Amino acid sequence: MSSVVANGSSKSPKTHEIKFTKLFINGDFVDSISGNTFETINPTTEEVIAKVAEGRKEDVDLAVKAAREAFDNGPWPRLSGEARRNIMLRFADLIDENADKIATLEVMDGGKLFGASKYFEVPICSETFRYFAGASDKIRGATLKMSRNIQAYTLREPIGVVGHIIPWNVPAYTFATKVAPSLAAGCTMVIKPAEHTPLTALFLAHLSKLAGVPDGVINVVNGFGETAGAAISSHMDIDAVTFTGSTEVGRAVMKAAAESNLKPVSLELGGKSPFIVFDDADLDKAAELAVIGNLNNKGEMCVAGCRVFVQEGVHDVFVKKLEGMVKAWPIGDPFDLATRHGPQNNKQQYEKVLSCIENGKKEGATLVTGGKPFGEKGYYIEPTLFTNVTDDMSIANEEIFGPVISVFKFKTVEEVIKRANATKYGLASGIMTKNIDIANTVSRSIKAGAVWINCYLALDRDAPHGGYKMSGFGREQGLEALEHYLQLKTVATPIYDSPWL
Repeated sequence: MSSVVANGSSKSPKTHEIKFTKLFINGDFVDSISGNTFETINPTTEEVIAKVAEGRKEDVDLAVKAAREAFDNGPWPRLSGEARRNIMLRFADLIDENADKIATLEVMDGGKLFGASKYFEVPICSETFRYFAGASDKIRGATLKMSRNIQAYTLREPIGVVGHIIPWNVPAYTFATKVAPSLAAGCTMVIKPAEHTPLTALFLAHLSKLAGVPDGVINVVNGFGETAGAAISSHMDIDAVTFTGSTEVGRAVMKAAAESNLKPVSLELGGKSPFIVFDDADLDKAAELAVIGNLNNKGEMCVAGCRVFVQEGVHDVFVKKLEGMVKAWPIGDPFDLATRHGPQNNKQQYEKVLSCIENGKKEGATLVTGGKPFGEKGYYIEPTLFTNVTDDMSIANEEIFGPVISVFKFKTVEEVIKRANATKYGLASGIMTKNIDIANTVSRSIKAGAVWINCYLALDRDAPHGGYKMSGFGREQGLEALEHYLQLKTVATPIYDSPWL
């Protein structure tokens, strides 16, 4: 067994009444038109939590109609920035007041850790709403100095109805990063949560109504990607779409958007991020960050630093430190506050990760620890460490999205830059060194949307996040996130008799 079993004395609440399982359209929870439902499963117990209404194209049509009416004729885009700000602040307060309930839903529906969810992710959600609430009354254009006798200025206006397609690995966090800036901009929206984790979005929609968000502004349609997700991507009356998930599905979203009304798309897709440890690094800190950057959230992170490059002079010592930390990573009940490692989100992902591990062994990587299912029930996989990994192996190239760390050995700065960039992805990266020249050189050479020097997972509501290459485009978080939800309009008038007339 690669990990210790959590044995903490501090327990968190394990139950939460599931009240919201229908679609949320125009301010009400309603059944799907077909009446169909689907089961959502607790990955810890493999038991059904609830049956959830299954939305399809006709339900998306109703949600878009409500969002369009709310945008074209409703109050939200016409409210002052101050008024939108105040409602968003109430929404943030309600998220904090319901932290236990939100965290419990995240555990039950997705296998996330209760402590991490309640004390870390839920506060990030509420603070994201506060951050963008503060921006809602500061959206402004510019006065232009035209070359002729023309006076002109720019307006920044809400783009309209937005479709948000949310992943299953961080449901509450992604809800906040997409919904908060679009609300601040004055948009209305249709949200499709992942079929594996619909419950958080439905509860947050309920809180949005309590906060005073007008009916029709936020709509949630549970369902599957090939039906509800495809309907959102291709809908002629949706003005923009955002998607977080796999590169394969991102391609389909972009194609559908292009073939319909050519709506703009923002994509945050997969990653295969390098984590580079140089000879002069603080090896204890580097090993700790490598573990956190790979095993947090059971490795279900698009920014996981899963390609750990270690300079040859410290490779063997570093691997021993890493091995000890991986073996000591506590695995168990997500409600136990001592647990650091819960189950994979769903059965399909569980089976995929185990298959990737088997491929790594077959291709000749050295399995140092882990690599097996854990326990009698639940989608648990032992934290896994491979060494002697080569760049051509499948575990070096495929996004595993699970608790698997691969260690590579390198010699020179030039070599590791080339190898770190030898991937179709470019989402994040980490550099561990005390040498400022190496840090500067590598950070400017890595083709990724984020470079974290002597730290990792340095995500923040004020830091724009997004990818290079096949990790997507567009940015979430930071004031840059507003750009996807705003149109830029130029208004020009003559100052006096002009040759333009």
